[in-house]
Amino acid sequence: MSKHYFDPRLKIFALSSNRPLAEKIAEEVGVELGNSSVTKFSDGEIQVNIEESIRGSHVYVIQSTSAPVNDNLMELLIMIDALKRASAKTINVVMPYYGYARQDRKARAREPITAKLVANMIEKAGATRLLTLDLHASQIQGFFDIPVDHLMGAPLIANYFLEKNICGDDVVVVSPDHGGVTRARKLAEFLKSPIAIIDKRRPKANVAEVMNIIGNVEGKTCVIIDDMIDTAGTVTLAANALREAGAVSVYASCTHPVLSGPAMQRISDSAIEHLVVTDSIFLSDERKIDKIDEISVGILMGDAIKRIHENKPVSPLFEKKF
Repeated sequence: MSKHYFDPRLKIFALSSNRPLAEKIAEEVGVELGNSSVTKFSDGEIQVNIEESIRGSHVYVIQSTSAPVNDNLMELLIMIDALKRASAKTINVVMPYYGYARQDRKARAREPITAKLVANMIEKAGATRLLTLDLHASQIQGFFDIPVDHLMGAPLIANYFLEKNICGDDVVVVSPDHGGVTRARKLAEFLKSPIAIIDKRRPKANVAEVMNIIGNVEGKTCVIIDDMIDTAGTVTLAANALREAGAVSVYASCTHPVLSGPAMQRISDSAIEHLVVTDSIFLSDERKIDKIDEISVGILMGDAIKRIHENKPVSPLFEKKF
């Protein structure tokens, strides 16, 4: 390892969800990953062992609550409890992908608010800080009574398109729904491009129907940006609608490639030329099809950890292109 961080009290541990990303983050910070193990009893109960002293340490635990969501979430909670009981000074949860975030309000009668429930569990377990990336809804930060550092993937995604000279007035950044306009506007600022909005109706979960395109996309290269792509119904419908409206080419991007169910086939069959994703969620090699280009958030999150540990502002990372 070329770097070596000066403070031995800073420790980084990786759980099961995304070991490759954890290694990149640790390399950027300049520390070795801490020694820990995760095993299961025969009935499926999770056992976590921390195999080095962390007394008085500032510990950062890296875990996305991606599939298998419940296993990864429980694993994180058990790790937090173990760290608390082993006298860690601070327990900082580094969650590149925050699962259960889509249920952030009661949209219908008798619905749960799982984003708040997960926040309660993380806090109650003993976490002292959350570092996360592109929450499904920014107001989820307010579900916590501990500090939350909310990073943005837009600078990284912008850098990808700037390097390919996909920017300027000939490009339109497209939000796939009204809720993503702020995210689209941020990317548009980096690319110096106008924006458009897909006005859609969602009759039920994971089912989207494109209605109208607000903005001019005829003769333009379109870049769709979203926080996550799950079954890919929304983004592929949007891409096809944009081509029908006269777009010359369509790119798509997201921070969190959930890509469940029919997503891979839909992306392959769609008008999307390339889908740009980050490694906030681990993608196996067989899912890295030719249309998917992956960029890493390792440097971004590693830089954030160093800034937090040194009591420096994290806000410069909102503008920085890596």
